[in-house]
Amino acid sequence: MSLNEVLGKKYKLEKSENFDEYLKASGLTIQLRKELFNACPVMVLEKEGAQYVLSNTLFKNSVTKFTPGVEFDYTSLNGRPVKTTISINGNTLHEVQKDADGTKNCIDRTFKPNEVQVVTSVNGVNATRTYKLQA
Repeated sequence: MSLNEVLGKKYKLEKSENFDEYLKASGLTIQLRKELFNACPVMVLEKEGAQYVLSNTLFKNSVTKFTPGVEFDYTSLNGRPVKTTISINGNTLHEVQKDADGTKNCIDRTFKPNEVQVVTSVNGVNATRTYKLQA
């Protein structure tokens, strides 16, 4: 399966594993953790020329435009500026965020025919979120 097959499709969060622990390890406040934990986001991947556009509706709309393998500036969920690179490996988007203090956050989004599995890791804490294809 290629990423071209999933472009424009909507995936809604179905389940989370260890997500609150991951958010704590990311340094998010309890208020922001509650908002994120209770949100029911929808994810969409699209393409505009050479760039990809990853949209995610958490408690606010988040749109990330990127060219695979090219580093860009991004503001993380906790408001810190990070250097981010997203690469493509088959049907997986591999994202690495690095902030000024050396903290590295990795996010792997693996697109499958009917779901997206998102595995996140920061400071040795991992979480998995599963999004299901919407009809």
